[in-house]
Amino acid sequence: MQPEPFERIYTARWADMDPNVHMRHSAYTDYAAQLRLEYLAEHGFPMQTFAKLAIGPILFREDTRFLKEIGLSEVIRVRGELAGLSEDGSRWRIVHTIFKADGRPAATITVDGAWMDLRLRKLTLPPAELTEAMKQLPRHETYADIVKNS
Repeated sequence: MQPEPFERIYTARWADMDPNVHMRHSAYTDYAAQLRLEYLAEHGFPMQTFAKLAIGPILFREDTRFLKEIGLSEVIRVRGELAGLSEDGSRWRIVHTIFKADGRPAATITVDGAWMDLRLRKLTLPPAELTEAMKQLPRHETYADIVKNS
């Protein structure tokens, strides 16, 4: 059975606006990143734990599709779904959908990421508990296992 969607409600702030008085392009990715951090914290991996483990998430690719404008003080709903995961949990893909208050999608942000050892500055395998937390993220309709190249 599919877990409940992981979503949060936010209000678009003045600082999120551009000179056209709609949400600036980079604010969409800021909300996606915030959602990821909240998900990880709620599943046992707050930033303090990452600091103790000396690992952190990194992105290889970020793709944003803008669909509808978001205006000042507009309430938005952000959903995160797992779109891919490697068997060892080292690589992952997450699709974030930002919805307007009326339920229409305003944007999708797809990120491909991995885990970095912050001391060695190299990619690393995550602890088993972190891989398990990632597996608990609801799956996006496009989910496909990530097969790493040797």
